[in-house]
Amino acid sequence: MFMVLYMIKLLTKNLRPGMITGQGIYHGNGSFLLTRGTRLTAAYIQKLQDLDVQSVIVTALNPLLNIFPPEDIIQEKTRIKAIRNVFDVFKQCKLTDNLNVSSLKLTTESIIFDIIAKHSNLAQINDIRIHDDYTFSHSVNVAVLASMLGALCKITKQELVELTLGALLHDIGKTKTPLEILNDPLPLTDDEYNIIRQHPSDGAAILRKAKHYSTIPMYIAAQHHERYDGSGYPHKIGQEKIHKFARITAIADVYDALTSNRPYKKAYRPDVAYQIMTKCSNGQFDLTLLTTFFNNVAIYPVGTVLKTKFGYAIVKKVESGWTRKPRIDIFANDERVGFANPKTIDLKDFPENMIESVLDAAQLAAIIELTGIDPESYLSKYGKKQS
Repeated sequence: MFMVLYMIKLLTKNLRPGMITGQGIYHGNGSFLLTRGTRLTAAYIQKLQDLDVQSVIVTALNPLLNIFPPEDIIQEKTRIKAIRNVFDVFKQCKLTDNLNVSSLKLTTESIIFDIIAKHSNLAQINDIRIHDDYTFSHSVNVAVLASMLGALCKITKQELVELTLGALLHDIGKTKTPLEILNDPLPLTDDEYNIIRQHPSDGAAILRKAKHYSTIPMYIAAQHHERYDGSGYPHKIGQEKIHKFARITAIADVYDALTSNRPYKKAYRPDVAYQIMTKCSNGQFDLTLLTTFFNNVAIYPVGTVLKTKFGYAIVKKVESGWTRKPRIDIFANDERVGFANPKTIDLKDFPENMIESVLDAAQLAAIIELTGIDPESYLSKYGKKQS
């Protein structure tokens, strides 16, 4: 029987030796811990647990599910080089109190090139980061998402350069913030929170001093925590008084923060982040920009396991404009009895309420063997010759 790869995200505690990483796992400064395609051993799994990596994307051979791992919106090498470059720029700024904006020129151009070169702007953010040095990988993720949204808004190439650069540097003001506050796993005191809230103004001051030819990055740094309804900081301005590129960066910033692990919180799933930003934000974001953003960010990324009105399913494909209605493969009925031939269903053809839930950790662990994600159960069921 023909074998294909599929991808699924598992909690680290559910990993087993023999599983293969579907995406690179790296430190926040861009250095790799495990590259894509690494076969996990008990020692690797223990190391991941020791470093508090919460989940890992793995691939497995499965003769039933025709699922292909999605491509990142930018190349992995572009992402890693960008993180390392941002790490160096932030470090130099902290040590010397000077910002070398021009050193990010190549990184900015590489991100834009990758995004424009893609036939689809659909983003499926699945990067796995260890939460040390979070600021640097976060800065790159925000730049990628902001650049994608800017391209969808059809801004000019030069504007896209300034938007991407500004998004890379939106948190440069945090070089003035003590690390013990940034990485504190405990709730912040009022005094600590007030210090954190200074970073947009600090960032604007750093960029003003750098004398970059465009003021756009400075506006992004200064205003990315302002909110469309006037509830943000530091100046509580709203609507069109906030620069459009700062409004774009704010959406990218909040989305990546919600979907990332931090010392004080676990990452939210993309579908939960979507609910928070669209249903619970009470007008904090530019609605036109927010709608465009979530039309092009996978709410249910490829490999997500769902409970649907048809039974249990795995997301097979997500299309721009239809992120709430992916194409799925139904692989088991409501009683978790697997089908010999999974049925592909395009949810575009059905009402919005066909997805009942995304499986939680306990539910997902219970069907690992059913989906064939465990190599040992897979080999015992289908025979080693097929590997």
